[in-house]
Amino acid sequence: MAQEQKLRSGFTTGAAAAAGALAGVLLLSGEKKETVEFLSLDNTPLSIPIQNVKLTENGAKAEVVKDSGDDPDITNGVSIFTEVRFVSYTDKIVFKAGEGIGTVTKKGLSVGVGEPAINPGPKKLITSLISPFLKENVGVEVIISIPGGENLAKKTLNPTLGILGGLSVIGTTGVLRPMSEEGFKNALLPQIDVAKAAGFDSLIFAPGKIGERIAVSQGLPKDAIVETSNFIGFMLDAAKERKISSVLLFGHLGKLAKVAAGVFHTHNRVGDARMETIAAYGAAEGLTKTNVKRILNANTTEEAVSVLDEENLTTKVCDRIAKRASERAERYAFNELRVGTLLVTLKGRVLGMDEKAKEIMMELKSHG
Repeated sequence: MAQEQKLRSGFTTGAAAAAGALAGVLLLSGEKKETVEFLSLDNTPLSIPIQNVKLTENGAKAEVVKDSGDDPDITNGVSIFTEVRFVSYTDKIVFKAGEGIGTVTKKGLSVGVGEPAINPGPKKLITSLISPFLKENVGVEVIISIPGGENLAKKTLNPTLGILGGLSVIGTTGVLRPMSEEGFKNALLPQIDVAKAAGFDSLIFAPGKIGERIAVSQGLPKDAIVETSNFIGFMLDAAKERKISSVLLFGHLGKLAKVAAGVFHTHNRVGDARMETIAAYGAAEGLTKTNVKRILNANTTEEAVSVLDEENLTTKVCDRIAKRASERAERYAFNELRVGTLLVTLKGRVLGMDEKAKEIMMELKSHG
């Protein structure tokens, strides 16, 4: 058997900025480095190449090209610029957003509203690296820039989290290990915190952009929408832990029919009971044997819906599936959450919902 190839680690955006800051202060001390070496916040040794470093009017500026290793990071290969600039108005290290770095506009994140989207981890790392080079009573501005960051940010969760104008400088340690499932799930969690900080006690869980887009078209508040991806069970647990009272599961029949069958990780390689669920509930509502078989053999849930339509059973069947999904989700959360479910097609047609979904929708629409 061939040996499994080990995935290569890289470094975070925060570590790239830290390397640039260190290269800058070293240059000001008379030492120009092509590579800087330091320990990450978890004491992992890092060796990061410096693409370019030069003196500026009041300090120095360095460029580091992001290397994400084997992680499919959106900033891989992007240039990250860090400028260290000495100032007289403060004796502290002040962080500023340059081109392509976002600004926080919503509460609930680890960075305050109005502040540059530079997380505590990178700030701590940069501070620890450059502090030994600073003179007493001399302040430093650290300005981080990622040209093109504003466009890249549109492909991230930043707009949902209220981080506008660019990317976030992130990283809890500085080491970027290939994205684990756990890492991806944890990246979804701040959405709940931001929605809660905005005053929402009831949230809308949308597995993907389809549900999000249709929920907004139904008059539901965008700030209450949380993208769960395939990790519905994980996000239900997170909502419960954060004392959220109600969740409206709002999404495509193909995803949420799985929840009705007790599948809470909805990636098709983990669990897929879509057709079996639709066929079973169709049969329970009197769907003919021939059409039950057609649904079991269908390639898509849209095709299955067309079969239900032929016997005018779509609403009845989908209402029952929605009710079952809600019951399963409440049971999953040990009845510490009220859950409603609303099912839609790719084109936005509402197929069915349960009574709790109607109640939660009314509450959300009346949210002041």
